[in-house]
Amino acid sequence: MPPMADSKYQTVIGLEVHAQLLTQSKLFCGDSAAFGAAPNTHISPVTLAHPGTLPKMNEQAIALAIKLGLALQCEIEQHNYFARKNYFYPDLPKGYQVSQHTTPICKGGLVPITVEGIQRNIRLNRIHIEEDAGKSIHDQDDAYTCVDLNRAGVPLLEIVSEPDLHSPEEAYTYVAELRKLVRWLGVCDGNMEEGSLRCDANVSIRPMGSTQLGKRVEIKNLNSIRFIKKAIEHEVERLIAITESGGTIVQETRGFDAEKGTTYSMRTKEDADDYRYFPEPDLAPFAISDAFIAEVKNNMGTLPAELEQKYITDKQLTAYDAAFICADKEVMQFFEAVAQHSKHYKAVANWMQGPIKSYLNDTNSSWQDFPIGAQGIAQLVQLVADGQLNFSTAAAKLFPTLVLQPQRPPLELATELNLLQSSDTDAIEQWVTEVLDAMPDKVQEYKKGKKGLLGLFTGEVKKRSKGKADIKIVNELLLQKLN
Repeated sequence: MPPMADSKYQTVIGLEVHAQLLTQSKLFCGDSAAFGAAPNTHISPVTLAHPGTLPKMNEQAIALAIKLGLALQCEIEQHNYFARKNYFYPDLPKGYQVSQHTTPICKGGLVPITVEGIQRNIRLNRIHIEEDAGKSIHDQDDAYTCVDLNRAGVPLLEIVSEPDLHSPEEAYTYVAELRKLVRWLGVCDGNMEEGSLRCDANVSIRPMGSTQLGKRVEIKNLNSIRFIKKAIEHEVERLIAITESGGTIVQETRGFDAEKGTTYSMRTKEDADDYRYFPEPDLAPFAISDAFIAEVKNNMGTLPAELEQKYITDKQLTAYDAAFICADKEVMQFFEAVAQHSKHYKAVANWMQGPIKSYLNDTNSSWQDFPIGAQGIAQLVQLVADGQLNFSTAAAKLFPTLVLQPQRPPLELATELNLLQSSDTDAIEQWVTEVLDAMPDKVQEYKKGKKGLLGLFTGEVKKRSKGKADIKIVNELLLQKLN
């Protein structure tokens, strides 16, 4: 790519995110929608499209679609029907996919994102319900492609943005925000490795200042937020290089090679007419009542953005702390549980982002699996707040032992381990005197204005007391004697 060529062009990105709904059964039959079963075990005559079988709508899928639509400020379409999207591929036994075409269940809406301190609302075109296809496996047999139909018929939401994104960073942030929201709402587990959240990216470039869309290329089946960013970065460079060399951009579907970090051509891109949509004759149109929408809305709970602001305002947390807690519902529930027993909200957030998160990362555990109960963490926080322990001792010595004996009261364990700080003024004064007497040169330097030496004196007292001296009292006595 020629130097600075990218400054001549604006990148235009539209994303189609496919989210597998957290239903127990498939969209149009009772087959299990669970991931991870042996190939072709979650199937039935309906999934296999045997003659005479008929689909029946999964009501829970409709409720989950409405829940996401309300959270994203969409207009809910109350009069719906499904269509057949025709294409022939081994992973669809029917030879067509049942989807929504002219009546998506959610219209419009927006996803707020913040990139480099700038907040933008990315407009949505639609959210519609459709069934997933099966999975073609090309590396199991030298002569044949194998097909696993467990996923065929699993309910999906396709979330289609307008072409409002203008950088790989914005696309990355957009998908991260969507993933956070669908997990928070219980709409989708957001597990991209298992394919329950996948993304297709439509990418084009145009001369800076132009309003006409360029010829777009679609990158299919991106299953990692990091890969979405890398694939778009590569594709933008490729499109600019073609344009700069006088070549012609071909509208096509491309895949992404994660190992090489490059995209490759798969096929020329179909247009909507190629799918020959028509209303699905085996499914009756369905109407969504005001009462059903109201019920879904009442059961939604507080959304992450609203809760973040509440934590900043009511609990005086920083924006960073609030964003960390609200990034995942499990994290929020953990914080709320501890906050029932402690008003030291900032300290709780610090423990969560420090020792607790490190433990979870090291043990590959979830917040729900953390062994110490909410009350135990609150008591640990209180020991530090009361000055009975300093944070470093609590984190390095008491916390690892408490993880192994989570039923023990932290105070009892700290006493047993001889970790409690001494608030015996006479003993601390003796340690302070010994330190100052041993460092007369440094004392003189301090008195001549080198006030930063206070930390040195404090550290030495801490060493002499083996970490047991109450640092607040230490500093008070040091200042008395030095001044």
